[in-house]
Amino acid sequence: MVSAMVTQQYTYAYGAVSPLDGAFDSLVLPHVNTYCMQIFINEIAERYPNDNIVMILDGAGWHKSKDFHLPDNIRLLFLPPYSPELNPQEHLWDELREKYFHNRVFDSIDALENHLVTALHNLENTPALIKSITGWNWIINAVSIEN
Repeated sequence: MVSAMVTQQYTYAYGAVSPLDGAFDSLVLPHVNTYCMQIFINEIAERYPNDNIVMILDGAGWHKSKDFHLPDNIRLLFLPPYSPELNPQEHLWDELREKYFHNRVFDSIDALENHLVTALHNLENTPALIKSITGWNWIINAVSIEN
């Protein structure tokens, strides 16, 4: 008889996308909470110090903390409840799951994290793909300065 013990471990990917140019930035962090979200917000602000960033978020508790210290170049915009399809980032998570994690099993959390980091890095280096997934006309028209 073979006995197996099933355990579940988690790791979390945070991501931000710019549908206008296909830029994608991500971090892998150990939790989904206010502390980790603050790390991510600060990182994005530091990577793009000269940009004004509107970060679109759903209603997750760690997205709505009153304890956030928003950098001067970031504003948060919350989607209506139950509307993840309006968030371009959600479509990137679908791409990640479908192309990099479909029918995959990992021997350890470290193996999963290594694969996740590689997958995120691959996505970060394909702005044309990112733009094709997230660059919907209504978003591009809303943020484009072209006349």
